[in-house]
Amino acid sequence: MPAKTQNNFIRRLINLRDSRNWSKTEVARKLGLSSMQRYANYEYGTNEPDLNMLKQIAELYDVTTDYLLGEDSAPKWIARKDTIDLKELLAAHVDSMTYGGEKLTEEERQQVRVAMAVIFWE
Repeated sequence: MPAKTQNNFIRRLINLRDSRNWSKTEVARKLGLSSMQRYANYEYGTNEPDLNMLKQIAELYDVTTDYLLGEDSAPKWIARKDTIDLKELLAAHVDSMTYGGEKLTEEERQQVRVAMAVIFWE
């Protein structure tokens, strides 16, 4: 993998795992790997997945292989219209955002907007 593609892959792999609050061990188990270290090496950039494993990772996270490799900026379930709708949705419902029943502060709402942009559109 070229360095830029590898960096995109590593960043997206970490972001996808973190967004689901999964440990490396959980991901390795979900992928049917015999050890967590094999998966961790993908995130560390010391090993690259083969094509079959790349497809499995994409399926696990419900994204395309192009997205994982940094060739596409959005997961497969996001269409251009959805990105606009999400922005409008967040703006329209800013005062009703809650987490665990507690209203979010302005700072927390901003963190949600930033996190979504980093995960899906950076």
